[in-house]
Amino acid sequence: MPNYADSLRHLDSYVSARVPVIALRTIEQQRALRLLREAAGRPSRSGMPFWIYTRATGLRDLRTHAAVHDDRSLTGAMEFAASQFAARANATVILVDPHDVASDTPAVRHIAELARLAENNMGSVVLVSDTPVWSGLQRLGMGLMLDLPDAEEMYGILSGFLTDHRGRFPIEWDEDDARRAAEFLSGATESECVNLMATVAAKGSVKKEDVLALAQAKDRIFSDITGLERIHLKDADYQVGGLTSLRTWLRRRNQLIHSDLRHSHLRPPRGVLLVGVPGCGKSLSAKAVAQEWQLPLYRLDMASIHGKYWGESEGNMRAALETADRVAPCVLWIDEIEKGLAGGAGEVTGVGQRVIGHFLFWLQESQSRSFVVATANDVRSLPPELLRKGRFDELFFVDLPDPEDRKEIITLYFGRYLGKDPEPAELDRLVDLSEGFAGSDIESALHDVGAEALLDGGVENLRPSFVQDTFANTVPMIRVNPERIEEIRAWGRERAVPAGRSSLSSAPGATTPGRRILLMGD
Repeated sequence: MPNYADSLRHLDSYVSARVPVIALRTIEQQRALRLLREAAGRPSRSGMPFWIYTRATGLRDLRTHAAVHDDRSLTGAMEFAASQFAARANATVILVDPHDVASDTPAVRHIAELARLAENNMGSVVLVSDTPVWSGLQRLGMGLMLDLPDAEEMYGILSGFLTDHRGRFPIEWDEDDARRAAEFLSGATESECVNLMATVAAKGSVKKEDVLALAQAKDRIFSDITGLERIHLKDADYQVGGLTSLRTWLRRRNQLIHSDLRHSHLRPPRGVLLVGVPGCGKSLSAKAVAQEWQLPLYRLDMASIHGKYWGESEGNMRAALETADRVAPCVLWIDEIEKGLAGGAGEVTGVGQRVIGHFLFWLQESQSRSFVVATANDVRSLPPELLRKGRFDELFFVDLPDPEDRKEIITLYFGRYLGKDPEPAELDRLVDLSEGFAGSDIESALHDVGAEALLDGGVENLRPSFVQDTFANTVPMIRVNPERIEEIRAWGRERAVPAGRSSLSSAPGATTPGRRILLMGD
């Protein structure tokens, strides 16, 4: 993807070669016009006329902004251009956002005839548009894509803003802060970058912590995105019991995702795949990551990705992932990924495989700071290529909590629903009663206790044994479907890193094969 300097170099070569049609595609009109003025301002082109047409101003001289034609319509501008192309050499006419250049229309045919006339006398027609140009017109010349500012150009924009405002209010940022902010703003336009910085600076200072605030402010630009659902977090979403190894690993990835990687060959963390027993905290972990890292959370809605028309699903997936790159840094949550990416054995259209292909290519090649947290219950339905090392940074298995994890989870939900910590003896008894419980089973039981306490006028009015009776009467999933749960756990024992502090327990009499071990640098 060419940045501003590369685009200017290409544009210079096209203008020098007198290419009859130059299609400049961009969503940043003002940045494109600055590019054109810079190209037209070369000393070697001082004798070459450049005119520009916009709907608001009509036809004007690109350098002096002086009006050159009274008719402000596109037709009037093209008639003037035709007369100039016939009368003089090396003339250039720039048409900004002409109507509907993507299809074969009479107006586009008129522009094509104008380009052929220009070609006869070394003239050029430059089209500035945010849509592709009709192929019949594009074949008459060359195309150029002015992409969004990269991190280096964004750093220059930020540095210019900070330089202009130093001395007017306190600015704590140094070069490293500006570099981090530039990476966070990748995917934004130049005007969005300036607006975001002005919003941050409006409080009268620019502090160190505003680097993250800038990333959060950027998130508000993208409030309505097809295929991506913005998840607004509550304080409770930060709290996760157990999963010690996973939480330790995520803390280290947090350091990496906020690090300056320009001088290394490292890429930002790609993400984690969480598989395991339902109800043990996989989805909650995605929310906790976003909350702890202070990044926006988006859910990739696979239901809205799949369409009924040919190519629609693939296009929706591609657009959603491109948007994820733009909103980065963010956490991208894909819940029950197997339901959206698994290709059925009876599928004959190949849509599932193409959607998987787009996702895997993005997962492998994207350099944005979009951290994927994908969860799966039925991992057998996932395509094998998704589990290959290098797609996700790590594959964790979320098992039923062990006694220490259950103690942590019980204490967490006891405080949330009953407003106090359990007595030590009671806590030990509840840990014993919750053998085989998933985290959701423990939360459900204590939620019921909290509801009863509210109806009875307070926790003090509950009979002492009510909490224990509630736990004793709760039937966990492992007792409802033991074969299915043990099958899931057997898969996780052999193929994934345990998310908890201890290795997975086996069914009585079962042999436990060698486990993968999570290695840390410290």
